[in-house]
Amino acid sequence: MTITTDEPRKDRSRRLDVTRAGGQLITDYWEDLFTAREQGKQIVWYNGGALNPIFQAAGLAWCHGEAFSARLAAQQLEGPAQLAGAEYGYQAELCSYSRTHLGCSVLTMGADDGTESGIVGMHDQEVLAAKLPKPDFFVNNYAGCSTGQQWDGVSFRIFGKQLPIFNVSHPYLWGNKPDAGYLVGEEWEAASTYVAEQLRELIAWLETQTGRPFDWDLLSESMHYIKRAAELRREGLELTKARPAPATFWDWIASVAPINFLPGDQQLVDYFQDVRDEIQGRIDQGISAVEDEKYRLYFDGIMNWNKLGFLSRKFAEHGAAVLAGRYIQNAFWQEPQLIDPDDPIKGMAQHYLLCPTNHGAKTIDYLTLRDCEAYDIDGIVFHSTRTCRAFTGPQRLLAKSAQDKLGIPSIFFEGDVADASFYKEEILESRLVAMLESIDMKRARAS
Repeated sequence: MTITTDEPRKDRSRRLDVTRAGGQLITDYWEDLFTAREQGKQIVWYNGGALNPIFQAAGLAWCHGEAFSARLAAQQLEGPAQLAGAEYGYQAELCSYSRTHLGCSVLTMGADDGTESGIVGMHDQEVLAAKLPKPDFFVNNYAGCSTGQQWDGVSFRIFGKQLPIFNVSHPYLWGNKPDAGYLVGEEWEAASTYVAEQLRELIAWLETQTGRPFDWDLLSESMHYIKRAAELRREGLELTKARPAPATFWDWIASVAPINFLPGDQQLVDYFQDVRDEIQGRIDQGISAVEDEKYRLYFDGIMNWNKLGFLSRKFAEHGAAVLAGRYIQNAFWQEPQLIDPDDPIKGMAQHYLLCPTNHGAKTIDYLTLRDCEAYDIDGIVFHSTRTCRAFTGPQRLLAKSAQDKLGIPSIFFEGDVADASFYKEEILESRLVAMLESIDMKRARAS
């Protein structure tokens, strides 16, 4: 007999305490951006790979479009921007990152020229989605996603085709040549050189836009801090392999923003030192991230930002520690050994090429199976992000490969990066329970 109760379920997740400090760093960054115009700074809107060290050295304030969309979704404040985008003509199947940020563009432009109407006019300008300052120019640095590569061009049109725009082009790393592999081969070296040359052109372009020389010493200093922060992040990810796991995928999701777009400075290093130290402290004290860990899972897909806390509790409720995923293991300065702070351009170009959506299936399969083995994974949860075809495209191939080569089962559930309407809790629940039961049966047969 099934007994139902209205009592709240116990939260069996134990999130890292340092996450609060990271949240404050992020809040401070956005508040500073909102007042950048009053501070006399020029403002660049950009998308794709982490160009912020270059903007920092150019003396600019910067807004990363995906990051702001994710922030709105994580705070359940994406509605005004998405409604503004819908009124402007962007339909629901468009990448919800871009749809949300383009809605912010509409709100920002409407506030600037006084042409507010309909849903735009229904929200006063204290709504977070409308607080972004108008850009002085755009830079696009998107790899592996056709929507992302057009995103800033569309923003350019919203602002009347009057603001300068610079596009960095990234070759797709097919990995099909005989010598091709992860971080090796002729294709890799040629693409690295090609993007590095464009970054130098971007810097010259920024000198024209700002009217001042680029600070190469500041770029080296910034990349020194970012390299050290990235090394500490990798150390923390390695520690997460412990059993029981001292931290989870959800903790690393919470630390994406700092490594992705915060300034390269000592504060960034201190934060990731604290992350690493708290994880080591948990190992020393025998504290697990999930109470009574029973399963170790891999999560493939861009984060469903509307559901971060919910998903953390959902998986912990079943004793499932989600430990790794393509989004955190294979992105965000994930190969710090490539960074040479004294001559950083090539290493930066290489990291932009390493976007998880910029690899052919051979490399994605290699990375996924590598991490599943390293973290002793029992099952894979594929988040089929409704409006991100670039990320979901290879997922069926990955699921088959993991089953055939490692005997790891998987499930799929539909959701989205920044649009909660696509998420169906009952589908995830039923499929998750079924997969965990199959893992139990497999263990029973093996015992």
